Amino acid sequence: MKICILGAGVVGLTTAYMLAREGHEVQVLDAEAGPGLGTSYGNGAQLSYSYVAPFAAPGVVSKVPGWLMDPDGPMRMRPDFTWNQIRWMYRFWRACNATQSDATTAALLRLAFHARAQVHELVEREGLDFAYSRAGKLVVYPDAAGLEGAKRQVAMQAAFGSEQEALGREECLSREPALANIAHRIAGGIWTPGEDAGDCHLFCTGLDTLLRGSNFNVAFHYGTRVTQLLTAGGRVVGAATPKGVFEADAFVLCLGMGARALAGPIGIDLPIYPLKGYSYTVPARDGAPHVSITDSKAKVVYARLGGRLRIAGMADVVGEDRRFDNRRLDTLLRQAREAFPDAADWNELHPWTGLRPATPTGLPIIGRSRPWSNLVLNVGQGALGFTLGMGCGALVADTLAGRPMGIAAGEFSP
Repeated sequence: MKICILGAGVVGLTTAYMLAREGHEVQVLDAEAGPGLGTSYGNGAQLSYSYVAPFAAPGVVSKVPGWLMDPDGPMRMRPDFTWNQIRWMYRFWRACNATQSDATTAALLRLAFHARAQVHELVEREGLDFAYSRAGKLVVYPDAAGLEGAKRQVAMQAAFGSEQEALGREECLSREPALANIAHRIAGGIWTPGEDAGDCHLFCTGLDTLLRGSNFNVAFHYGTRVTQLLTAGGRVVGAATPKGVFEADAFVLCLGMGARALAGPIGIDLPIYPLKGYSYTVPARDGAPHVSITDSKAKVVYARLGGRLRIAGMADVVGEDRRFDNRRLDTLLRQAREAFPDAADWNELHPWTGLRPATPTGLPIIGRSRPWSNLVLNVGQGALGFTLGMGCGALVADTLAGRPMGIAAGEFSP
């Protein structure tokens, strides 16, 4: 089968790999000059298979006003009064209940563990070099209330196969001595040994190089912006670009926020909205953490990437604004330097910002579209594109092969 994949971020490239591995002829189209140059470029770098619980959760609505009033808070909102923003926020509010949150968490855990198996197989089979590590992850909490809530989440997730352990303050420091500077702010933590880390952009470039090899039949078309999906007879028949029309037997839409502009004109209204995040990449020093760290209060993540440290956080509801916000970047940098003053060469900073394509519930949208039978959607992974990408690609491969999916995946159906 000839398959055209729209998007060369981590979701598009993992989909390309899973399809090419099965012998399909694949062409990948992306407006950027190379692979993984959008939201995949500077993300949090954590492959957090057990940390997929949605942002829409009980108690979040009551916290939002405090976050918004705090200039250094983890969330900022700029109302634009567009229908997409209003509708998304309303659906998000409705999803902030225990029933929806628990169901979403269960579905995402299944997908994340499916993805983890695919990642480990890929690493062992192909030997990709992307600063990959299996060092585990420690989430630290500043007070007993937060830690008790996390313990309840651990108990719930254990039924789905999550292996996690609650630690006291001293156990956290023993696990990661680099936390010593903020020991007074730690009540305890949750340790998850089965978490990975890696550079998502290097992962994308590695997949690009791999798929150009003689073992695969993949063609890449960078600098190629898709302007329209052409349809006829209940099918997508081509992807129109300034370089011509690309035809295929099937099309897979993996364009993140860019998917809305292509899907809307053919009658598909995707409920995704950008959550803007920020990151720094800095040269690591001896004081950098060796395990992945998440500061639960500041909502900041830290991931060791060989000789570099990635620091990422924030979720700003500001529309499709890709500009640097220096105040937000300054906040992120200050939080990192206060937590780990000896972790990096703080004079060599590489800032980044990106737009995470999120659904209100946190569930990605994966499966055949309606009414276009040969158009498969693979969008809405939010902040979990790197974590879920391989699993999403596997589900797309199952869909196009007409076989049962590798996991129960009805929740992701368009």
